[in-house]
Amino acid sequence: MKFFWIILFFLLQATEAFLMKNAKVKLCLQASPMNGDLLLEDCNPESHFQDWSWRGDSLMNHGTQSCLSVVGTDTVQTSLCGTMGYTSWDCSNSLLSPLGSSQGYLVANRKGVALNNVRGLKAQWQNVADRSVCEEKAEQDGYFPAALASTHMYDHNATLALGISEEELEELLWFFRREDPSTWNYSILALSFVAMILGLLLLAINIVRNRKRKIHMYREAVQTAQQAELEAKQALMHVQEYSPDEPRKQELEPQDPRSGEVMVQWKDGTVSSLYTERSEDAM
Repeated sequence: MKFFWIILFFLLQATEAFLMKNAKVKLCLQASPMNGDLLLEDCNPESHFQDWSWRGDSLMNHGTQSCLSVVGTDTVQTSLCGTMGYTSWDCSNSLLSPLGSSQGYLVANRKGVALNNVRGLKAQWQNVADRSVCEEKAEQDGYFPAALASTHMYDHNATLALGISEEELEELLWFFRREDPSTWNYSILALSFVAMILGLLLLAINIVRNRKRKIHMYREAVQTAQQAELEAKQALMHVQEYSPDEPRKQELEPQDPRSGEVMVQWKDGTVSSLYTERSEDAM
């Protein structure tokens, strides 16, 4: 829970960037995008390299995402936050000095900025509204004193400081969760594998059923064709057996002639013997 409040603290502070204008030269502190040098340029609220914000006791530049650091005895530049040159700053009487050190104060000079024991206007840094940057730090430090001190007393105090309800805080807590997603990823992978196997199994079953149905339909069609052919043959044989032309053929066929007979077929189709035998009685 404490880690969540630290993240939320940084996110809210990120929207409260300010310019660091020197009260003497009326120029703003700008970080170089090429190296860690610091420049004094005309104030430009649109430039991210002139935007600074407090990160605890550190000053971070929004353009380079690096922190104001002290190198050597009096040289000041920007370096990656958390490196060896990282320095925390103390605000007292509108003056910036390295925390826990007596090296001097952050002052403006011809080359840019450096550490010096001068306490005049050159050592005073303000925003565009001529408010001291130390006031910016005091306001931001007052937002989450209870949340950063203890993780067990955030419910009421934090909701009052943020002006949001406890339900919205729970949603933010869920959004910034950082649990290990490996279990969830492996579960989704296993579920995808099972779904793929199930899909392939259903596809194979469907293919086999379609093939069986086609074979069954083909066999039925063959049996139907054979049955129809057999019925047609039986009908043809029945018609040939009872054909009316058959008696006529039998009538037209001449009878076996006997010896001595002369058979004549007349125009009307009748067949008769030319010479009939005389009966033995007649003889």
